[in-house]
Amino acid sequence: MAKLKKTFFLRPDVVQISRELLGKHLFTRLDGGSITGGIIVETEAYAGPGDRASHAYGNRRTLRNDIMYARGGVAYVYLCYGIHSLFNIITNEEEIPHAVLIRAIEPTHGVSAMLKRRGKRSADRSLTGGPGALSAALGIRCSHNGLSLFGREIWLEDRGISVNADQILSSPRVGIGYAGDDAKRPWRMRLRDNPWTSPAR
Repeated sequence: MAKLKKTFFLRPDVVQISRELLGKHLFTRLDGGSITGGIIVETEAYAGPGDRASHAYGNRRTLRNDIMYARGGVAYVYLCYGIHSLFNIITNEEEIPHAVLIRAIEPTHGVSAMLKRRGKRSADRSLTGGPGALSAALGIRCSHNGLSLFGREIWLEDRGISVNADQILSSPRVGIGYAGDDAKRPWRMRLRDNPWTSPAR
């Protein structure tokens, strides 16, 4: 049981990092509350300038995506459809805008706090299955954009869960039809048969 080190996020292959995040634990302790979190069971990789699905395609740089150009190991949180805060992890070296979207976790810690945040009575897939639901359950908001993932508010741990290649289901990413051929890349990773992943399409 150890926090992931910065070297984990600074590697050049964002797809490999996305795969290796499966089975790792994501935790938050926000607003003076208890620890909430669980096992990462679904991710999506975004490969920066050459990936039409990325906010940084063609090295586009805006106020919203500027944090993508930071050194790996920080949070990129943006608002989707004006409603959902989506949590991404920036990877690679400075000025190389790679990111991994965390799409779902299997809740293990602070379930009661997550239920309260989501206004739910019982824990099922909808609690943390899907990037908007996940962020809401963990208390992650756009104000956490740029936060270091090595502090006491949002962090990741390796708790010894081993994930083999045959346990990973790769498929095209969700909601990026505008990305042309890049929309077909199998860069959505899920733990096969895990009941906590977001619904398949």
